[in-house]
Amino acid sequence: MNIKTYISRLCDADLQFALQSSGAVLIEGAKWCGKTSTASNASRSVLFMQDPDNSGTYLAMADTSPSLLLKGETPRLIDEWQMAPVLWDAVRFEVDKRAETGQFILTGSAVPSDNMTAHTGTGRISRILMRPMSLFESSESNGAVSLRALFDGDLEVGALSDLSIERIAFSLCRGGWPASVKLQGAPALRMARDYVEAVINFDVSRVDNVEKNPGRVRLLLQSLARNIATPASYQTIKADIEATDITISDKTISSYLNALRRIFVVEDLPAWSPSLRSKTAIRTSAKRHFVDPSIATAALRTNPEGILKDFQYFGLLFEALCTRDIRVYAETIDGDVFHYRDKSGLESDLIVRLRDGRWAAIEVKLGNKQIDVAAKNLLALENRIDEEKVGKASFLMVITGGQYAYRRKDNVLVVPIACLRD
Repeated sequence: MNIKTYISRLCDADLQFALQSSGAVLIEGAKWCGKTSTASNASRSVLFMQDPDNSGTYLAMADTSPSLLLKGETPRLIDEWQMAPVLWDAVRFEVDKRAETGQFILTGSAVPSDNMTAHTGTGRISRILMRPMSLFESSESNGAVSLRALFDGDLEVGALSDLSIERIAFSLCRGGWPASVKLQGAPALRMARDYVEAVINFDVSRVDNVEKNPGRVRLLLQSLARNIATPASYQTIKADIEATDITISDKTISSYLNALRRIFVVEDLPAWSPSLRSKTAIRTSAKRHFVDPSIATAALRTNPEGILKDFQYFGLLFEALCTRDIRVYAETIDGDVFHYRDKSGLESDLIVRLRDGRWAAIEVKLGNKQIDVAAKNLLALENRIDEEKVGKASFLMVITGGQYAYRRKDNVLVVPIACLRD
């Protein structure tokens, strides 16, 4: 990999750490999110399974002597390993035989079915989930406010974002695809549309070799796009699709969604279920999300100018953008991201929970007018949590599309998305 053209990623450090502790590392994620570039940058030899000149030879070797494909300087990258699933067990066996760390890097943009590998690789193969680039990775966030520092108690924030609402709309429609980040104007917006077309016409069927109707896949993506950042039910999605006079069953919706998950297009946001002081019932439905908000705008065939005309929908897309970025940042500090909503209607758009038990609640508001309401909701949520069982929130934060990062008198933080980093 040419170092001059490689854009550093937050997961670079995670990859190096994993190589020091495991015999092999699997990097999974959506196609075009940068897995191969990141893995190539850390490897000393490479096997490209999709190389058109050699793919047939590689597949034949995988059937007869897969160990031959593993020979080379280490770490050795095996790109799109799932084309020959036998390589998983070959890598696992070779790692056992060599008894050394940092031997292989595997990349894959699809999850093989459960019966295609004989062993899970537990204890031998570490996993890293890679997503499209966050605004900090694409140099559109100045990174003045660190999520890690907030959890460590540094809550005296003060910063200024120079990313305008218009620029946020453009970045959202362009997405975090590394190749598009390097482009400007209309060409930068093209990749998300090409990605969606590839998903509809090829990828969603190839993942399980089950032919899927492109028209229904398109309508499903459009329904998910319209319902982004909401807990839309199967009934809602089905009604959306059938409004076009095309029938679809719950079983078909389920199978299509599973295929989209396996190629990392759909990544719903699970609900958080903490211990509460009261007996208020907690909603457990996941929120509908794509791995990148640009998939939604591409599926609906809209653009920055289009979403700026519909501020309500722009707000949902902005929440999706913040969800992507917070997921990327949380991943680097060993955290998971959820949403919270209870029967009374009290909610938090994002809950970040670290593996050591620390947690924080976040509301997402595109404009400044809603900050007071968001802060009030966060404080109400904090009062509802049973701190003896869950612990006190490390911080409460409202992420905005505005300019200023500051700490309110009620200690709620207000931070522009373009000031955040891991």
